[in-house]
Amino acid sequence: MRQFFISLLGSIVGFFIAIILFFVFIATIGGMMAMSMNKKKGAKGAVVLTLDLRSGFLDHGGNNNLFSDGDRSLVGLVQALNAAKSDKKIKGLLIRANGYGLPPAQAEEIRAAIADFKTGGKFVIAHAQGFEGTTLSGYMAIADADEIWIPDTTGIAMSGYRAEVEFLGGVFEKFDAKPEFVQFYEYKNMANHYTQKTFTEPHREAMTAMMQSIYNTAVKNITEDRNLEVDAFTDFIQSAPHSAEDGQTFGLIDTLGHFAEAREYTKKKAGDKASFVNVFDYTKEYHSGPVIAFIGGQGTVVPGRSGGGNPFSNKVTMGGDTVSEAFFKASKDKNVKAIVFRLNTPGGSAAASDQIWASVEQAKKAGKPVVVSMGQYAASGGYYVSANADKIVAWPTTVTGSIGVVGGKVVIADTLGKVGHNVEAITIGSEFGSAYSAFEPWNQSIREGVRNSMEDIYVDFTTRVSKGRNIPLERVREIAKGRVWTGEQAKDIGLVDEFGGFLKAVEIAKSLADIDKDKKVRIKMFPRPLSQQEKLEQLFNISVSTAANLQELENILKSPEYQAFLKTREAINNPEHVRMKADIPAIK
Repeated sequence: MRQFFISLLGSIVGFFIAIILFFVFIATIGGMMAMSMNKKKGAKGAVVLTLDLRSGFLDHGGNNNLFSDGDRSLVGLVQALNAAKSDKKIKGLLIRANGYGLPPAQAEEIRAAIADFKTGGKFVIAHAQGFEGTTLSGYMAIADADEIWIPDTTGIAMSGYRAEVEFLGGVFEKFDAKPEFVQFYEYKNMANHYTQKTFTEPHREAMTAMMQSIYNTAVKNITEDRNLEVDAFTDFIQSAPHSAEDGQTFGLIDTLGHFAEAREYTKKKAGDKASFVNVFDYTKEYHSGPVIAFIGGQGTVVPGRSGGGNPFSNKVTMGGDTVSEAFFKASKDKNVKAIVFRLNTPGGSAAASDQIWASVEQAKKAGKPVVVSMGQYAASGGYYVSANADKIVAWPTTVTGSIGVVGGKVVIADTLGKVGHNVEAITIGSEFGSAYSAFEPWNQSIREGVRNSMEDIYVDFTTRVSKGRNIPLERVREIAKGRVWTGEQAKDIGLVDEFGGFLKAVEIAKSLADIDKDKKVRIKMFPRPLSQQEKLEQLFNISVSTAANLQELENILKSPEYQAFLKTREAINNPEHVRMKADIPAIK
């Protein structure tokens, strides 16, 4: 009897939990529907736009994840501020700065967007809860603001950049795991994490040069924006940390105060009746002029579809099929005059990279000029897909290059053997079937086979760069070897054409398409982003009106898709063993 009541109680609790989840899901759908169907109307009277940089956002929209906010992206921000600069209602911009840092190239693009916004006669006020992070990029992003505020109880700790690199060679040695890798060539450093105990000389050389280049750019931008002497600023950050008062005395901070005070000050500056509108809610002007196609690629380059195919996942990947189809459709669209290909990727699958490269080539043959706009990263496979574009635009702090290939595995048979775990195989056919097995080391024949396969990819890579960039093949081989370059370095060696971001790429695309520089253009995204309604219909194969029906919602709750929502997990099965992916540590 006691067991009966325990079971009954468990059923009742389970029932109520299901009911709660049911209503949470209904509320979620309702909220998304509201966002989809009820766009925020423009505010009347004077407006101050607001921007919060404390939480991250994607490089660009187009992610068809069910819960993603496609408008909240770096490119979306740039477009909004560019449109707002000519809007007479818009008086200024109030920013909540990120005091702990941003990716350097993202900071550069935000900085440029602020400068562009100010050309319309608008003011910019930035407030930070101190600059407690040691990186320079958080400050660089807002250095061109008219006024920078922080509370007097905070401080300024920015001192430069730091990258910490893990080496697992010693760990694997202790546990009898054997890394087996082939890399083309000495600067293709990804394998070093597994094979080495410390930096190799080429690894240290490339990392140091890259970080010095990023540091120099940040110092240059900050001192120009704040009208400071470079030597004095360098001395200041090298003696970090500093108090808020020290920052104000030196000239990095204009006013000491809390955000509420900065907000009130901003409102008075715009007019007491001014309202605040989030920059991502600002309704951008629609243009009916010539069309520039926007095709984006962010995250690791993978075969198949972008985003991993899970509508509940925030995973961002750059699928070869998705990007190639976008180029095909843009090439067939008679209204499209040129294509801007926006990239934020460290590379990935060699096969998918080549697939995308071919689609760029087809677009050019169809008469559509292609301009690559590099975000924070466009390295290895990211550079491969860029190499044949008509023009390449990058920021000085963009991480690019890494023209090379790496592949391999870690053999763990002896590691598991220590605890009695044994794996044996039966092979029918070639012995190469064990090439990527984690339980069998390479023999000389298999190693040569792996090396020959990757060498073919390396030859293709360098040849495509040579032809696409019109650089002699011998010179490409000198600057390749898997080495990562900043945009500044890449421009010096011919891998990048111009500095800039999305707006510069659009400007160049207009020129290549013979569109007057002053003529407004319409940016059309390929593939077209799905509305929340379309995402729901696609996911559940039902209409929105049907979703309101209780019985249908009950079916949704029982569906495999909804169960996946409750217990979703990312698959870590990757069949790609030969990679064109750059080794890019977090720079802090």
